[in-house]
Amino acid sequence: MTENATDVIDALAGVVPGSALDAARARRPAARTHAQASYRALLLPDDPGTVSIAERFAIAAYVAGLHGAGATAEHYAAGLAQHGGAALAATVAKAVTETQASGPTGAYPPGPLTVEDTPAPVFALSAPVAAALGPKLAAAFAHAHYLVFHPRDAAPDRFPPLMAAGWTKDGIVTLSQLVSFLAFQIRVVAGFAVLAATP
Repeated sequence: MTENATDVIDALAGVVPGSALDAARARRPAARTHAQASYRALLLPDDPGTVSIAERFAIAAYVAGLHGAGATAEHYAAGLAQHGGAALAATVAKAVTETQASGPTGAYPPGPLTVEDTPAPVFALSAPVAAALGPKLAAAFAHAHYLVFHPRDAAPDRFPPLMAAGWTKDGIVTLSQLVSFLAFQIRVVAGFAVLAATP
C-alpha cells in the first residue's frame, strides 16, 4: 500500500470497494474524510514545521510497534524507510524491541483508585540505539512510551526533557497528537479488519 492510497484505514483494514463494510463506511462520510485528513495533516503536512516528515514517521512507527499493530506497524515502518531511510527504520525497530512493555500502568491521584496503582514500565534504550536516534527522537520516544503505557502519570514535569532535547511547544503538541491519532487509528483498523473478514 502506498501513502497515496485513497483511504489509509480502508487499505490497512482490507476494506474492499463495493463490500458491505465499504457501504457502511460510506454512510459516515465525514468520519471517513476527517480520519484521512488527520493522517495527512499529521504525517504528510505541506509544511512540517519543526517536526520533519521523517521524525513523524519515526514516532508513528515506534508507537505502532509498541502496540503490536501488525499491518499498521508495517505501513509506518515502510513510510519511515521511505522518508527517513533504512538505517533509521532499523533503529526504530530496535527501539521497539528494547522498550516493549504492557499497560496501562501508573499511579492514580490519591483516592479510592490508588488500590489499582501499578508500577510503570521503565523506558531504557541501549547506548547504540539512543545515539543512532539522537537526543530529539530519543526524548520523543520516552514521551510516547509513557503516553502508551502509563498515561496516568501525565504531569508538567514531562515536558522540560522534551524542550531540552529540541522540541518546541508546537512540536510537543504534534508529538502528542501523533500518539493519540495512532491509538485511534490502530483500534479502528483492528475493528474494521475483523468486520471485513466476517462473512
